[in-house]
Amino acid sequence: MPEFVYQAKTASGDLTDGLITAKSHQDALALLAQQSLFPLKVHNPEDVGKGLPLNLSLHRKIKSDAIADILTQLADLLTNGVPLLESLGLLAEQAPDRQLGLMMAEVHDAVENGANLDEAMAAHPQAFSPLTINMVHAGLEGAFLEESLERVSSFLRKQSQLRAKVMSAITYPVLLSIVGTAVAIVLLVLVVPMFESFFDRLERNGVGLPLVTTILLTVSNACTRYSLFVFPAVAGLALLIRNFLATDYGVRLLDRIKLRIPVAGSIFHDTAISRFCRVLGTLLRNGVPILKSLEISSASTGNTLLQDAIKDSAKHLSTGNLLSQPLAASGLIPTQIMAMIRVAEESNTLDEVLVTISDRMDQKIETRLEIMVRLLEPLMLLAIGAMVMFIIAGVLLPIIDLNSAID
Repeated sequence: MPEFVYQAKTASGDLTDGLITAKSHQDALALLAQQSLFPLKVHNPEDVGKGLPLNLSLHRKIKSDAIADILTQLADLLTNGVPLLESLGLLAEQAPDRQLGLMMAEVHDAVENGANLDEAMAAHPQAFSPLTINMVHAGLEGAFLEESLERVSSFLRKQSQLRAKVMSAITYPVLLSIVGTAVAIVLLVLVVPMFESFFDRLERNGVGLPLVTTILLTVSNACTRYSLFVFPAVAGLALLIRNFLATDYGVRLLDRIKLRIPVAGSIFHDTAISRFCRVLGTLLRNGVPILKSLEISSASTGNTLLQDAIKDSAKHLSTGNLLSQPLAASGLIPTQIMAMIRVAEESNTLDEVLVTISDRMDQKIETRLEIMVRLLEPLMLLAIGAMVMFIIAGVLLPIIDLNSAID
């Protein structure tokens, strides 16, 4: 008889997990119900592992585009009168990805056993963000689930499109830097050593080497002789930096540095504010309470400085102040945006104005990214050209000096 791994809630609301032996999945659910346990996840490890490495199907993060498609399909099914349970079952069967199908099957089983849709989704944080869960909860409470699913799907797609544009913008400069570094290493390690014996003969004959050639030989010898030590040292340093940046102090330091980088700092700053405005406006539009909305939107900014400022604003908001007052005091929100938020609060249109602010800021960010990339591409080409010219000059100058001496 197979064993099922389960995660469930007790009658008091505590989480518990373990193994239960049953003939089938439905029998396992029935046995858990007899023990006054509310099942959140129930699966057979042997089934989950088929065709995938060790439970990867339950823990690998699912792309936001796939989640957006699932939410749109669920909204369409519900709008056309298909019951929720049947809709979830259809999505589980027709999922294009095995991992996604398994997850939707678990959501279906949880709802079938009495869980609300948002509670069933909350058991899968690798797929459903707090924003999605809270908007679904608000849709269930306000009886506008279909509309809520459409809105969160639209939000996820916009975020994905902006992320794709950013990645597309930086791909070429990154590729240039990689190619340029690779060319420089090949020249230093393979080409320059071929001329080393010639340079040694020149020095023995009393012909001095130019400073450029001396520097070039020093760098080439270091790359050739100590490469076995350099690469592990660089990897170790990268690991140390990565571990440091994983600490709270490291994250805050990096966020502070990112905001001070010339040109790029303003893009990081505006991107964080745009995320905050879009998430907060979307949540408020779907009826999520403002304090809960601020908690979720603060975590979505991607910058701890702005996140702390928003949390402080939430504390002041609970005492009866307007949101614009503590936010303005933080100094992290531009004056024009604060003026729009202040007017929106007075006219009770904060949700619409926040989304409008985010749309406008995203357009400005895209324009700045295009300008930055256009400036970065020639700078990268000049840097690569300078490296290559330095190497060529270091090799050719002694030959030119020798010819001049002969003449």
